[in-house]
Amino acid sequence: MINRQTGMREGIRRWAGAVVVGVALVALVAPMPAPLVERVYSNGVYPFIERALTTASGVVPVAWLDIWLGGALGWLGWVWWQPVRVSHGSRVRAVGRAAWRTVVGAAAVYLIFLLCWGLNYRREPLSARLVQDKPVPDTAAVQALGELAVRELTALHDAAHAREWPGPAVDDARLRAAAAHVQSLLATPRVAVARLKPTLLRWVFRWEGVDAMTNPFGLDVLRNPDLLPFERPFVAAHEWAHLAGFADEAEANFIGWLTCLHGDVRAQYSGWLFLYWQVEAELPPAERASVAARVPPGVKADRDAIAARLTAGVVPVLQQAGWAAYDRYLKANRVESGVHSYGEVLTLISRTALDSRWRPVLRSGDAAAAEASGP
Repeated sequence: MINRQTGMREGIRRWAGAVVVGVALVALVAPMPAPLVERVYSNGVYPFIERALTTASGVVPVAWLDIWLGGALGWLGWVWWQPVRVSHGSRVRAVGRAAWRTVVGAAAVYLIFLLCWGLNYRREPLSARLVQDKPVPDTAAVQALGELAVRELTALHDAAHAREWPGPAVDDARLRAAAAHVQSLLATPRVAVARLKPTLLRWVFRWEGVDAMTNPFGLDVLRNPDLLPFERPFVAAHEWAHLAGFADEAEANFIGWLTCLHGDVRAQYSGWLFLYWQVEAELPPAERASVAARVPPGVKADRDAIAARLTAGVVPVLQQAGWAAYDRYLKANRVESGVHSYGEVLTLISRTALDSRWRPVLRSGDAAAAEASGP
């Protein structure tokens, strides 16, 4: 009787595992209409998930991802210890069970990822709600954007450095208010902000040149401890855009930049410094040198400090491996340009209609939704 009950339980577990794997495979490959994802998930279910997880993560001082990783590694260790401790004759079967449990576990983690945040990769592009009345930028347009960034940085540098910069957690009320304002301008149903947390992965961040990341399982933001003070406002604003459900890196950069422009002088300086850095990476050598010649010494010192930080901490082999893995991750989540999506923010900024107060102009239906959501 006991053996029969044990066999039934084992059969139920196998069937349940097969269902989990099957659902995960369907979710991985099945086409999902972007308007449906936008309406049902990104603007429907996700705001409630985000509210719950961000609130929960806010009361815990440690990074949820550290706990997740510790639990996952402990579980994997337990699963694969089983084949080691059985007799040699039963080892092949035990290895098969461990492999199957690992597959089921990976499938379950993937489904949790999609539910908690990952489906935002499949929503409608932000450009669908923006008025874009300009052509795709050519080199001259990108150079002009760089020159604008230099003018703004020159005007802001002294005032920004005369104030105390936000601390490593970037728990800054003015920047939070700017994020709320920009998200309402974009008709986002939920304002999402969180302090930046330290993580046990800090050495990985240093080695790979990662500034911060949003944990898709706990929706807390993890920071590189070496971020310079004038980098922090933009990095926080970028990650808050991810929390708001904008998974695409170009869109998060765009929203982070707008958030900084609607913040105080420190945030504005941080936003324009990001944009100048991005322009530098995209311009051909001659045009890059032309823009750089206009950079005043103080701004150049900040730009060089960022470059020095990255150079000092990065391990080239690990950086290349990490960014290659992230490129595959983005493409697996249907971001066709992979890591090159970071640079696409210049196209988004150049093409989008912005008024004199750096407010994006929305299409008529979205503009009505933004007005209804309030400031």
